[in-house]
Amino acid sequence: MHLDPKKTALVLIDLQNAIVGRDTAPHPATQVVENSRRLAETFRAHGAPVVYVRVNMNDFLNLPVDQPMPRGDKPLPAAASDIVPSAGFQPGDILVTKRHWGAFAGTDLAEQLKSRGVDAVVLGGISTNIGVESTARQGTGLGFAFVVVEDACAAQDAEQHRFAFEKIFPRLARVRSTDDVITALD
Repeated sequence: MHLDPKKTALVLIDLQNAIVGRDTAPHPATQVVENSRRLAETFRAHGAPVVYVRVNMNDFLNLPVDQPMPRGDKPLPAAASDIVPSAGFQPGDILVTKRHWGAFAGTDLAEQLKSRGVDAVVLGGISTNIGVESTARQGTGLGFAFVVVEDACAAQDAEQHRFAFEKIFPRLARVRSTDDVITALD
C-alpha cells in the first residue's frame, strides 16, 4: 500500500478528555492516543493534513432512541470536549466539532478535506464501533477512500472492536496497523 500525502488526510476521532479516560479494549486508550500521536507526527512531516474531531458532550444531537446517551443533571465542563494533550494536537491541525456519532454529518469536514485535494482518509480513534465506524460509513458515502488503523482504535469492549474490524471495516476500507500506515507514507 502507498499513500500519497498530497491526497491523504489523517482523521482522529474523539481523543478528548471525557472519552480517553474510559476503559477501552482491546487496546488501552493510552496506546490508541500514542499511536495516533505517532501518525499525526508522520502526516505533518509529509505535509499531509491532520484532523482532530471532538464531540461537544453538552450539545449532542438528542434523537429518540431506545438507549439514549446518559446525561447528568449538570452540563459537563468545557474541558470534557478538549483534545487530550498527549494526542499531539498542534497549531495548523484542523479541529472539527461534531454533535453526533459521525464526523461528516452536520460539520464542514468533507469541505475541509476536498478543499485540500484529499480523497483518502486514514482513520483512528475511540470508539471503534461508534464514532470511527459512523465516520467511515458516512465518508465512504461521500466518495472518500479509507484506511482504518486497527491499533489506533479501541471500543468499550474487545468484542465490539473485533466485530467492526472483522465484519464491517474490510467492506468499507483497508485495515492496517500504525506501522503499516507510517511505512506507506514514507
